[in-house]
Amino acid sequence: MNNSSPDSIPAPTAIARFFDFTGLKTDLKTEVIAGTTTFITMAYILVVNPDILSNAIFLQESGDLFGELVVATGISAAIATLIMGIVAKYPIALAPGMGLNAFFAFSVVLGLGIDWRVALAAVFIEGLLFIILTLTNLRAAIIAAVPDCLKRATAAGIGLFIAYIALSGNPDFGGAGIIVASEATTTTLGNLGRPETLMAIVGILITAAFVARRIKGALLWGILASALLGWLLGISPWPSGIVGLPLWPADLIGQAFVGMGQIATAGLANFLVIMFVFLFVDLFDTIGTLSGIGVQAGYIAEDGTLPRANQALMADAVGTTAGALLGTSTVTSYIESASGITEGGRSGFTAVVTAGCFLLSIFFIPLLSAIPGYATASALVIVGVLMMGSVAGIRWSDPAESIPSFLTILLMPLTYSIAEGLAVGFIAYPLIKAFQGKAQEISWVVWMIAAIFVLRFVLMALEIA
Repeated sequence: MNNSSPDSIPAPTAIARFFDFTGLKTDLKTEVIAGTTTFITMAYILVVNPDILSNAIFLQESGDLFGELVVATGISAAIATLIMGIVAKYPIALAPGMGLNAFFAFSVVLGLGIDWRVALAAVFIEGLLFIILTLTNLRAAIIAAVPDCLKRATAAGIGLFIAYIALSGNPDFGGAGIIVASEATTTTLGNLGRPETLMAIVGILITAAFVARRIKGALLWGILASALLGWLLGISPWPSGIVGLPLWPADLIGQAFVGMGQIATAGLANFLVIMFVFLFVDLFDTIGTLSGIGVQAGYIAEDGTLPRANQALMADAVGTTAGALLGTSTVTSYIESASGITEGGRSGFTAVVTAGCFLLSIFFIPLLSAIPGYATASALVIVGVLMMGSVAGIRWSDPAESIPSFLTILLMPLTYSIAEGLAVGFIAYPLIKAFQGKAQEISWVVWMIAAIFVLRFVLMALEIA
């Protein structure tokens, strides 16, 4: 006799029904494998994000909050990915975004001298604005207004910027040291005899080989291989352990609220520009990722729309807001989710599995904290390579696209600032269009953004004067 009721449905059956395994032609085993594959492919962020943010977020010295940043990274990724899986029901994972973490650390905190708590406040408010834009559908108008070439140039510029950061890391503190400062030429090739520099080069070659062979999790395995070689050769100390209780991010949680009370010290104009850049890059990075993955997985409808797009964007927005409260930079959708889809993942349960992996990962802080900077350089370089692919969509024969795009890409690494490159591109685009006699083609949104950036440069000039 069967006394089961709807409330006592076996877990696998309930999961299968909730995520529509039958309709999507998938099963539990496939979804688990896909979710694990996605995690392995993007697990490098657990090392790279704390490594980058440690340059800006610390109490006494760089790195003293590394363990807490690992926990903030893992939990924020788990929260956003879980919402994506359960609410939007897409096999898409989220985590603190590459490029945005570099902008946070090197452009905002170190470049502009803004306190990291104020920078977290900017991320928090950006997340709230993203939620509002998603609820009101204003995001559609903004996305349509911004030129495609600037979206692509921003991605490419960020790719160059983070690769430059990776190659120029200080070898005295475990960095790559492949590019170093020079009084004669500004920058030059570093000392290739330095053990750290040699290990960075070897790591890039190892990771490139993994990528070329299309090995799943190539970036993560490249980082671990480089670190292991460094430990074996005595270049860096061995980890004190592998598993340990996670460090609750007590020094990070809620610091965004503290930063909101210090906005005046950063200057309102600077704060608004910073917040806009966070919002802009997050918005279009998410849209690009969702579109690309949607095409690969066959989610795009006949009219070109993505079903449940608002739910997917909401997962991103809530993840960013929660991440800021936990103490990390903007959370965004990851293109590495495509690896899980390639393994057959089709439902939101893939994302649920990935979220669970992120939660478990925070117990490996002793291992992660011992990974040296030169070991992560390879991942940043390869990510830069992948992001540069976006330039293929820019119409280089049209000066109105090529000149602003080139300036955006060039100035991001040279000024050590994503904001400066983006600002110049946004100013140049409508002006060159106007020179072509096509001012009527420019949206008022673009003119408004350009005007904001011009005002910022004017205020900066007046402060210098």
